Amino acid sequence: MIRDKFKSKHPATWVPTLYFSEGLPFVATATVSVLMYKSLGLSDAQIALFTTLVMWPWTLKPLWGPVLEMFKTKKHFVVGTQFVGGVAFGLLALSLPLDGFLRYSLAMFVIIAFNSATHDIAADGVFINTLSPKEQARYVGWQGAFYNVAKVLSQGALVYVAGRLEVTIGVTEAWMVVMGLFGVILILMGLYHIKMLPSGGAATKVQSFGEAFQTFGQIVKSFFAKKHIFWGIAFIILFRTAEGQLTKIVPLFMRAAREDGGLGLLTSDIGIAYGIFGAAAFVLGSISGGYFVAKRGLKSSIFMLAVIFNVPDVVYAYLAYTLPTNFAIICTAITIEWFGYGFGFVGIILFMMQQIAPGKYKMAHYAFATAVMNLGFMLPSMISGYISDYVGYQNFFLWVMVATIPSFLVAWFVPFKEVKDIE
Repeated sequence: MIRDKFKSKHPATWVPTLYFSEGLPFVATATVSVLMYKSLGLSDAQIALFTTLVMWPWTLKPLWGPVLEMFKTKKHFVVGTQFVGGVAFGLLALSLPLDGFLRYSLAMFVIIAFNSATHDIAADGVFINTLSPKEQARYVGWQGAFYNVAKVLSQGALVYVAGRLEVTIGVTEAWMVVMGLFGVILILMGLYHIKMLPSGGAATKVQSFGEAFQTFGQIVKSFFAKKHIFWGIAFIILFRTAEGQLTKIVPLFMRAAREDGGLGLLTSDIGIAYGIFGAAAFVLGSISGGYFVAKRGLKSSIFMLAVIFNVPDVVYAYLAYTLPTNFAIICTAITIEWFGYGFGFVGIILFMMQQIAPGKYKMAHYAFATAVMNLGFMLPSMISGYISDYVGYQNFFLWVMVATIPSFLVAWFVPFKEVKDIE
Protein backbone atom coordinates (compact mmCIF):
# COMPACT_ATOMS: atom_id res chain seq x y z
CA MET A 1 0.00 0.00 0.00
CA ILE A 2 1.18 3.48 -0.79
CA ARG A 3 1.97 5.49 2.32
CA ASP A 4 1.20 9.12 1.81
CA LYS A 5 3.68 11.85 2.67
CA PHE A 6 0.74 13.98 3.88
CA LYS A 7 -0.36 11.24 6.26
CA SER A 8 -0.24 13.81 9.10
CA LYS A 9 -3.57 15.13 7.86
CA HIS A 10 -6.12 13.52 10.17
CA PRO A 11 -8.72 11.46 8.23
CA ALA A 12 -11.51 13.30 10.04
CA THR A 13 -10.44 16.49 8.24
CA TRP A 14 -10.93 15.10 4.73
CA VAL A 15 -12.90 11.82 4.64
CA PRO A 16 -16.27 13.50 5.43
CA THR A 17 -15.82 16.29 2.88
CA LEU A 18 -14.48 13.90 0.24
CA TYR A 19 -17.55 11.66 0.32
CA PHE A 20 -19.92 14.58 0.73
CA SER A 21 -18.45 15.86 -2.54
CA GLU A 22 -18.95 12.44 -4.10
CA GLY A 23 -22.62 12.23 -3.17
CA LEU A 24 -23.67 15.75 -4.16
CA PRO A 25 -23.50 15.54 -7.99
CA PHE A 26 -24.86 11.99 -8.07
CA VAL A 27 -28.00 12.89 -6.11
CA ALA A 28 -28.39 16.08 -8.14
CA THR A 29 -28.30 14.09 -11.38
CA ALA A 30 -30.28 11.03 -10.30
CA THR A 31 -33.04 12.58 -8.18
CA VAL A 32 -33.06 16.37 -7.95
CA SER A 33 -33.09 16.64 -11.76
CA VAL A 34 -36.35 14.66 -11.76
CA LEU A 35 -38.08 17.30 -9.65
CA MET A 36 -36.54 20.13 -11.65
CA TYR A 37 -37.78 18.79 -14.99
CA LYS A 38 -41.20 18.08 -13.47
CA SER A 39 -41.48 21.72 -12.45
CA LEU A 40 -40.28 22.75 -15.92
CA GLY A 41 -43.16 20.86 -17.55
CA LEU A 42 -41.70 17.62 -18.98
CA SER A 43 -43.76 14.41 -19.03
CA ASP A 44 -43.02 11.54 -16.66
CA ALA A 45 -41.83 9.31 -19.53
CA GLN A 46 -39.41 11.98 -20.78
CA ILE A 47 -38.08 12.66 -17.29
CA ALA A 48 -37.51 8.99 -16.42
CA LEU A 49 -35.78 8.30 -19.75
CA PHE A 50 -33.58 11.40 -19.97
CA THR A 51 -32.49 11.51 -16.32
CA THR A 52 -31.50 7.84 -16.56
CA LEU A 53 -29.61 8.12 -19.85
CA VAL A 54 -27.35 10.84 -18.47
CA MET A 55 -26.23 8.46 -15.69
CA TRP A 56 -24.35 6.08 -18.02
CA PRO A 57 -20.88 7.37 -17.00
CA TRP A 58 -21.28 5.88 -13.51
CA THR A 59 -21.78 2.48 -15.16
CA LEU A 60 -18.94 2.89 -17.65
CA LYS A 61 -16.35 4.37 -15.26
CA PRO A 62 -14.19 1.18 -15.04
CA LEU A 63 -13.28 1.75 -18.71
CA TRP A 64 -11.09 4.78 -18.00
CA GLY A 65 -10.07 4.00 -14.41
CA PRO A 66 -6.66 2.49 -15.33
CA VAL A 67 -5.81 5.56 -17.43
CA LEU A 68 -5.98 7.77 -14.32
CA GLU A 69 -2.93 5.92 -12.99
CA MET A 70 -0.80 7.57 -15.70
CA PHE A 71 -1.09 11.20 -14.63
CA LYS A 72 -0.32 13.28 -11.56
CA THR A 73 -1.79 12.14 -8.22
CA LYS A 74 -5.30 11.13 -7.26
CA LYS A 75 -5.61 14.40 -5.36
CA HIS A 76 -5.17 16.30 -8.64
CA PHE A 77 -8.13 14.44 -10.14
CA VAL A 78 -10.31 14.94 -7.06
CA VAL A 79 -9.67 18.67 -6.85
CA GLY A 80 -9.80 19.16 -10.61
CA THR A 81 -13.13 17.37 -11.00
CA GLN A 82 -14.61 19.36 -8.14
CA PHE A 83 -13.76 22.62 -9.90
CA VAL A 84 -14.99 21.30 -13.26
CA GLY A 85 -18.19 20.09 -11.61
CA GLY A 86 -18.75 23.49 -10.04
CA VAL A 87 -18.38 25.23 -13.41
CA ALA A 88 -20.64 22.66 -15.10
CA PHE A 89 -23.42 23.26 -12.58
CA GLY A 90 -23.03 26.99 -13.19
CA LEU A 91 -23.40 26.51 -16.95
CA LEU A 92 -26.37 24.23 -16.33
CA ALA A 93 -28.04 27.00 -14.33
CA LEU A 94 -27.42 29.49 -17.15
CA SER A 95 -28.92 27.08 -19.71
CA LEU A 96 -32.35 26.89 -18.08
CA PRO A 97 -33.82 30.18 -19.42
CA LEU A 98 -32.80 29.35 -23.01
CA ASP A 99 -35.26 28.13 -25.64
CA GLY A 100 -33.38 24.85 -26.07
CA PHE A 101 -32.90 24.40 -22.32
CA LEU A 102 -33.65 20.67 -22.40
CA ARG A 103 -30.85 19.63 -24.73
CA TYR A 104 -28.40 22.09 -23.19
CA SER A 105 -29.16 21.06 -19.61
CA LEU A 106 -29.01 17.35 -20.49
CA ALA A 107 -25.63 17.91 -22.13
CA MET A 108 -24.39 19.56 -18.94
CA PHE A 109 -25.73 16.65 -16.85
CA VAL A 110 -23.74 14.25 -19.06
CA ILE A 111 -20.60 16.30 -18.41
CA ILE A 112 -21.40 16.41 -14.69
CA ALA A 113 -21.93 12.64 -14.63
CA PHE A 114 -18.67 11.84 -16.47
CA ASN A 115 -16.79 14.29 -14.29
CA SER A 116 -18.35 12.92 -11.10
CA ALA A 117 -17.65 9.30 -12.05
CA THR A 118 -13.99 10.24 -12.57
CA HIS A 119 -14.03 11.98 -9.17
CA ASP A 120 -15.39 8.77 -7.57
CA ILE A 121 -12.51 6.67 -8.94
CA ALA A 122 -9.89 9.10 -7.66
CA ALA A 123 -11.63 9.62 -4.30
CA ASP A 124 -11.75 5.89 -3.60
CA GLY A 125 -8.08 5.72 -4.58
CA VAL A 126 -7.16 8.43 -2.06
CA PHE A 127 -9.09 6.61 0.68
CA ILE A 128 -7.63 3.16 -0.01
CA ASN A 129 -4.03 4.27 -0.63
CA THR A 130 -3.78 6.74 2.25
CA LEU A 131 -5.39 4.82 5.11
CA SER A 132 -4.23 1.59 6.68
CA PRO A 133 -6.68 -1.36 6.74
CA LYS A 134 -7.47 -0.57 10.38
CA GLU A 135 -8.16 3.08 9.56
CA GLN A 136 -10.26 2.09 6.52
CA ALA A 137 -12.49 0.00 8.79
CA ARG A 138 -12.73 2.88 11.26
CA TYR A 139 -13.69 5.49 8.65
CA VAL A 140 -15.78 3.47 6.21
CA GLY A 141 -18.86 4.44 8.24
CA TRP A 142 -17.99 8.10 7.70
CA GLN A 143 -18.19 7.52 3.95
CA GLY A 144 -21.82 6.44 4.10
CA ALA A 145 -22.76 9.02 6.71
CA PHE A 146 -21.49 12.03 4.76
CA TYR A 147 -22.64 10.66 1.42
CA ASN A 148 -26.08 10.78 3.05
CA VAL A 149 -25.43 14.28 4.36
CA ALA A 150 -25.09 15.21 0.68
CA LYS A 151 -28.39 13.47 0.04
CA VAL A 152 -30.08 15.38 2.88
CA LEU A 153 -28.74 18.69 1.55
CA SER A 154 -29.63 17.89 -2.08
CA GLN A 155 -33.03 16.21 -1.75
CA GLY A 156 -33.95 18.06 1.40
CA ALA A 157 -32.62 21.55 1.94
CA LEU A 158 -31.96 22.54 -1.68
CA VAL A 159 -35.21 21.04 -2.95
CA TYR A 160 -37.01 22.93 -0.18
CA VAL A 161 -35.26 26.14 -1.26
CA ALA A 162 -36.30 25.46 -4.86
CA GLY A 163 -39.89 24.96 -3.78
CA ARG A 164 -40.01 28.22 -1.83
CA LEU A 165 -38.33 30.16 -4.64
CA GLU A 166 -40.72 28.72 -7.25
CA VAL A 167 -43.50 30.62 -5.49
CA THR A 168 -41.62 33.89 -5.04
CA ILE A 169 -39.36 34.36 -8.10
CA GLY A 170 -40.62 31.77 -10.61
CA VAL A 171 -39.84 28.17 -11.52
CA THR A 172 -36.95 28.70 -13.93
CA GLU A 173 -35.25 31.26 -11.73
CA ALA A 174 -35.68 29.05 -8.68
CA TRP A 175 -33.87 26.14 -10.28
CA MET A 176 -31.18 28.43 -11.67
CA VAL A 177 -30.42 29.47 -8.10
CA VAL A 178 -30.40 25.87 -6.81
CA MET A 179 -28.18 24.50 -9.60
CA GLY A 180 -25.88 27.45 -9.07
CA LEU A 181 -25.67 26.57 -5.37
CA PHE A 182 -24.60 23.02 -6.29
CA GLY A 183 -21.78 24.56 -8.29
CA VAL A 184 -20.70 26.93 -5.53
CA ILE A 185 -20.58 24.11 -2.98
CA LEU A 186 -18.40 21.93 -5.21
CA ILE A 187 -15.96 24.80 -5.84
CA LEU A 188 -15.73 25.45 -2.09
CA MET A 189 -14.99 21.75 -1.59
CA GLY A 190 -12.23 21.97 -4.20
CA LEU A 191 -10.66 24.98 -2.46
CA TYR A 192 -10.76 23.14 0.86
CA HIS A 193 -9.24 19.97 -0.56
CA ILE A 194 -6.31 21.85 -2.13
CA LYS A 195 -5.12 22.36 1.44
CA MET A 196 -6.48 19.34 3.31
CA LEU A 197 -6.60 16.34 0.97
CA PRO A 198 -3.68 13.85 0.93
CA SER A 199 -2.17 13.08 -2.47
CA GLY A 200 -3.37 9.47 -2.59
CA GLY A 201 -0.12 8.38 -4.22
CA ALA A 202 1.76 9.34 -7.37
CA ALA A 203 1.14 7.97 -10.86
CA THR A 204 3.59 5.06 -10.78
CA LYS A 205 1.58 1.95 -11.66
CA VAL A 206 0.81 2.52 -15.34
CA GLN A 207 3.30 4.12 -17.74
CA SER A 208 1.43 4.10 -21.09
CA PHE A 209 -2.01 3.78 -22.65
CA GLY A 210 -1.04 0.34 -23.92
CA GLU A 211 -0.15 -0.79 -20.42
CA ALA A 212 -3.36 0.76 -19.08
CA PHE A 213 -5.50 -1.22 -21.52
CA GLN A 214 -3.44 -4.37 -20.90
CA THR A 215 -4.07 -3.97 -17.17
CA PHE A 216 -7.74 -3.40 -17.89
CA GLY A 217 -7.84 -6.65 -19.88
CA GLN A 218 -6.34 -8.55 -16.98
CA ILE A 219 -8.86 -7.01 -14.61
CA VAL A 220 -11.78 -8.03 -16.85
CA LYS A 221 -10.46 -11.56 -17.38
CA SER A 222 -9.90 -12.19 -13.67
CA PHE A 223 -13.30 -10.69 -12.84
CA PHE A 224 -15.16 -13.18 -15.03
CA ALA A 225 -12.96 -16.03 -13.80
CA LYS A 226 -14.31 -15.70 -10.24
CA LYS A 227 -16.32 -18.59 -8.87
CA HIS A 228 -20.12 -18.11 -9.22
CA ILE A 229 -19.52 -14.76 -10.95
CA PHE A 230 -22.58 -14.98 -13.22
CA TRP A 231 -24.76 -15.75 -10.23
CA GLY A 232 -23.17 -12.74 -8.56
CA ILE A 233 -23.89 -10.49 -11.54
CA ALA A 234 -27.49 -11.72 -11.64
CA PHE A 235 -27.86 -10.93 -7.95
CA ILE A 236 -26.41 -7.42 -8.31
CA ILE A 237 -28.69 -6.61 -11.27
CA LEU A 238 -31.94 -8.18 -10.09
CA PHE A 239 -31.76 -7.09 -6.45
CA ARG A 240 -32.64 -3.50 -7.46
CA THR A 241 -35.13 -4.24 -10.27
CA ALA A 242 -38.13 -2.82 -8.40
CA GLU A 243 -36.21 0.03 -6.78
CA GLY A 244 -34.90 1.19 -10.17
CA GLN A 245 -38.46 1.74 -11.34
CA LEU A 246 -39.72 3.21 -8.09
CA THR A 247 -37.01 5.83 -7.60
CA LYS A 248 -37.82 7.83 -10.72
CA ILE A 249 -41.60 7.76 -10.40
CA VAL A 250 -42.15 8.45 -6.68
CA PRO A 251 -41.08 12.14 -6.85
CA LEU A 252 -43.24 12.59 -9.96
CA PHE A 253 -46.21 10.95 -8.22
CA MET A 254 -45.78 13.27 -5.26
CA ARG A 255 -45.68 16.36 -7.47
CA ALA A 256 -48.50 15.32 -9.85
CA ALA A 257 -51.88 16.99 -9.37
CA ARG A 258 -54.48 15.04 -7.42
CA GLU A 259 -56.82 14.98 -10.42
CA ASP A 260 -54.01 13.19 -12.28
CA GLY A 261 -53.66 10.58 -9.54
CA GLY A 262 -50.77 12.24 -7.67
CA LEU A 263 -50.44 13.68 -4.18
CA GLY A 264 -50.23 17.29 -5.36
CA LEU A 265 -47.37 18.20 -3.03
CA LEU A 266 -45.32 21.34 -3.39
CA THR A 267 -41.64 20.98 -4.20
CA SER A 268 -40.85 22.36 -0.74
CA ASP A 269 -43.05 19.67 0.86
CA ILE A 270 -41.05 16.98 -0.91
CA GLY A 271 -37.86 18.56 0.38
CA ILE A 272 -39.14 18.22 3.95
CA ALA A 273 -40.42 14.66 3.45
CA TYR A 274 -37.20 13.43 1.85
CA GLY A 275 -34.64 15.61 3.58
CA ILE A 276 -35.86 15.13 7.16
CA PHE A 277 -37.96 11.96 7.44
CA GLY A 278 -36.62 9.93 4.53
CA ALA A 279 -32.94 10.65 5.10
CA ALA A 280 -33.13 10.03 8.86
CA ALA A 281 -34.94 6.73 8.27
CA PHE A 282 -32.35 5.70 5.67
CA VAL A 283 -29.44 6.30 8.05
CA LEU A 284 -31.21 4.47 10.89
CA GLY A 285 -32.07 1.60 8.57
CA SER A 286 -28.49 1.35 7.31
CA ILE A 287 -27.07 1.21 10.84
CA SER A 288 -29.67 -1.35 11.90
CA GLY A 289 -29.02 -3.46 8.81
CA GLY A 290 -25.29 -3.44 9.51
CA TYR A 291 -25.76 -4.73 13.06
CA PHE A 292 -28.27 -7.31 11.81
CA VAL A 293 -25.79 -8.75 9.29
CA ALA A 294 -22.89 -8.55 11.76
CA LYS A 295 -24.83 -10.74 14.15
CA ARG A 296 -26.23 -13.27 11.68
CA GLY A 297 -23.73 -13.24 8.82
CA LEU A 298 -24.48 -12.21 5.24
CA LYS A 299 -25.38 -15.64 3.89
CA SER A 300 -28.07 -16.28 6.49
CA SER A 301 -29.35 -12.69 6.27
CA ILE A 302 -29.55 -12.08 2.55
CA PHE A 303 -33.14 -13.24 1.92
CA MET A 304 -34.46 -11.27 4.90
CA LEU A 305 -32.59 -8.21 3.63
CA ALA A 306 -34.28 -8.63 0.23
CA VAL A 307 -37.69 -8.79 1.93
CA ILE A 308 -37.08 -5.71 4.07
CA PHE A 309 -35.64 -3.88 1.06
CA ASN A 310 -38.68 -4.49 -1.16
CA VAL A 311 -41.85 -5.10 0.86
CA PRO A 312 -42.08 -1.52 2.25
CA ASP A 313 -42.60 -0.37 -1.36
CA VAL A 314 -46.25 -1.26 -0.82
CA VAL A 315 -46.67 2.07 1.02
CA TYR A 316 -46.72 3.86 -2.33
CA ALA A 317 -49.56 1.66 -3.58
CA TYR A 318 -51.39 2.64 -0.39
CA LEU A 319 -50.71 6.33 -1.03
CA ALA A 320 -51.78 6.04 -4.68
CA TYR A 321 -55.11 4.39 -3.79
CA THR A 322 -55.96 6.55 -0.78
CA LEU A 323 -54.39 9.90 -1.82
CA PRO A 324 -54.22 11.14 1.79
CA THR A 325 -54.19 14.88 2.43
CA ASN A 326 -52.61 14.51 5.86
CA PHE A 327 -48.91 15.32 5.43
CA ALA A 328 -48.01 13.28 8.54
CA ILE A 329 -49.40 10.13 6.90
CA ILE A 330 -47.32 10.76 3.77
CA CYS A 331 -44.17 11.33 5.83
CA THR A 332 -44.84 8.17 7.83
CA ALA A 333 -45.12 6.14 4.64
CA ILE A 334 -41.87 7.62 3.31
CA THR A 335 -40.16 6.89 6.63
CA ILE A 336 -41.20 3.22 6.49
CA GLU A 337 -40.03 2.78 2.90
CA TRP A 338 -36.69 4.56 3.39
CA PHE A 339 -35.95 2.60 6.56
CA GLY A 340 -36.45 -0.62 4.60
CA TYR A 341 -34.37 0.78 1.75
CA GLY A 342 -31.46 1.59 4.05
CA PHE A 343 -31.73 -1.71 5.94
CA GLY A 344 -31.83 -3.89 2.83
CA PHE A 345 -29.28 -1.93 0.79
CA VAL A 346 -26.62 -3.14 3.21
CA GLY A 347 -27.07 -6.57 1.62
CA ILE A 348 -25.98 -5.64 -1.90
CA ILE A 349 -23.05 -3.49 -0.69
CA LEU A 350 -21.68 -6.26 1.54
CA PHE A 351 -22.28 -8.86 -1.17
CA MET A 352 -20.10 -6.87 -3.57
CA MET A 353 -17.41 -6.34 -0.93
CA GLN A 354 -17.31 -9.90 0.37
CA GLN A 355 -18.30 -12.06 -2.60
CA ILE A 356 -17.25 -10.09 -5.69
CA ALA A 357 -14.34 -7.78 -4.82
CA PRO A 358 -11.78 -9.98 -2.98
CA GLY A 359 -8.71 -10.99 -4.98
CA LYS A 360 -5.73 -9.36 -6.69
CA TYR A 361 -7.69 -6.43 -8.15
CA LYS A 362 -9.95 -5.76 -5.20
CA MET A 363 -10.56 -2.05 -5.85
CA ALA A 364 -11.03 -2.51 -9.60
CA HIS A 365 -13.40 -5.45 -9.15
CA TYR A 366 -15.44 -3.51 -6.63
CA ALA A 367 -15.68 -0.70 -9.19
CA PHE A 368 -16.84 -3.27 -11.75
CA ALA A 369 -19.46 -4.56 -9.34
CA THR A 370 -20.79 -1.05 -8.62
CA ALA A 371 -20.92 -0.38 -12.37
CA VAL A 372 -23.00 -3.53 -12.88
CA MET A 373 -25.21 -2.46 -9.97
CA ASN A 374 -25.78 0.94 -11.59
CA LEU A 375 -26.69 -0.81 -14.84
CA GLY A 376 -29.25 -2.92 -12.98
CA PHE A 377 -30.68 0.29 -11.57
CA MET A 378 -30.63 2.23 -14.84
CA LEU A 379 -32.32 -0.21 -17.21
CA PRO A 380 -35.61 -0.43 -15.27
CA SER A 381 -35.43 3.32 -14.57
CA MET A 382 -35.35 4.08 -18.29
CA ILE A 383 -38.69 2.40 -18.96
CA SER A 384 -40.44 3.26 -15.70
CA GLY A 385 -41.91 6.50 -17.02
CA TYR A 386 -43.49 4.78 -20.02
CA ILE A 387 -45.02 2.10 -17.78
CA SER A 388 -46.34 4.73 -15.38
CA ASP A 389 -47.83 6.83 -18.19
CA TYR A 390 -49.48 3.75 -19.71
CA VAL A 391 -51.03 2.17 -16.60
CA GLY A 392 -51.35 5.12 -14.20
CA TYR A 393 -49.83 5.58 -10.77
CA GLN A 394 -52.08 3.09 -8.95
CA ASN A 395 -51.37 0.19 -11.28
CA PHE A 396 -47.73 1.18 -11.59
CA PHE A 397 -47.11 0.74 -7.88
CA LEU A 398 -48.89 -2.63 -7.99
CA TRP A 399 -46.60 -3.58 -10.87
CA VAL A 400 -43.58 -2.57 -8.79
CA MET A 401 -44.65 -5.08 -6.14
CA VAL A 402 -44.70 -7.79 -8.82
CA ALA A 403 -41.27 -6.62 -9.97
CA THR A 404 -39.84 -7.40 -6.52
CA ILE A 405 -40.16 -11.15 -7.18
CA PRO A 406 -36.82 -11.49 -9.07
CA SER A 407 -35.08 -9.93 -6.06
CA PHE A 408 -36.55 -12.58 -3.75
CA LEU A 409 -35.67 -15.41 -6.10
CA VAL A 410 -32.06 -14.39 -6.66
CA ALA A 411 -31.54 -13.76 -2.93
CA TRP A 412 -32.88 -17.25 -2.16
CA PHE A 413 -30.84 -19.15 -4.75
CA VAL A 414 -27.56 -17.19 -5.07
CA PRO A 415 -24.60 -19.38 -4.02
CA PHE A 416 -22.03 -18.06 -1.57
CA LYS A 417 -18.30 -18.71 -1.83
CA GLU A 418 -16.54 -20.16 1.20
CA VAL A 419 -13.78 -18.07 2.75
CA LYS A 420 -11.08 -20.26 1.17
CA ASP A 421 -12.58 -19.63 -2.30
CA ILE A 422 -12.71 -15.85 -2.09
CA GLU A 423 -9.08 -14.96 -2.75
